[in-house]
Amino acid sequence: MPTDRDQPPHQLLSLVSLKSGHFRLESGHHADAWLDLDQLFRRPLALRPFITKLAAMLRPHRIDTVCGPLTGGALLAQSLATELGVEFAFAERIETDRAGLYPVDYRLPPGLRSRIGGKRVAVVDDAISAGSAVRATLVDLALCGATPVALGALMLIGPRAASLASEVHLPLERLLELPNPIWEPIECPLCATGTPLI
Repeated sequence: MPTDRDQPPHQLLSLVSLKSGHFRLESGHHADAWLDLDQLFRRPLALRPFITKLAAMLRPHRIDTVCGPLTGGALLAQSLATELGVEFAFAERIETDRAGLYPVDYRLPPGLRSRIGGKRVAVVDDAISAGSAVRATLVDLALCGATPVALGALMLIGPRAASLASEVHLPLERLLELPNPIWEPIECPLCATGTPLI
């Protein structure tokens, strides 16, 4: 008989809700589907088997610290750090006035910046679509002197996370991949038909 630890990855979807419409992602891209990821962490015991599986996938990378962008990535990072017996760090979201794609930065708080230099770090997020939060966290970790060694996520939404991992030459560990096209605003078919953004 299967136990909670044997939950197949697609069971992750039972912990979130999916909405259809016309959405603007943090990266500035547009999409026609949205996962309400805040619900993921509402029932820690239901999520625990998936944390354990992802931790096992990250363990071979000999990680010193797991870092995630606030909020979902940080909650995941803390759970993974506990499972792996390593340090935990997080990056705070900072709005900028940059136009176009990737207008948001992520930075480690002052108290963590001087302590992460030289550490082997896994950067994780609950779900990665365009990779805005992960990309910005990687930039700040480099400024802090850390060495990212792996990316991790419970879910990948669309193909851009794999492209990001290839671009930064890091392995990408994940439990589930969901197809979901995202578009730059100028190419968005929903904008072309006048569908309002939600």
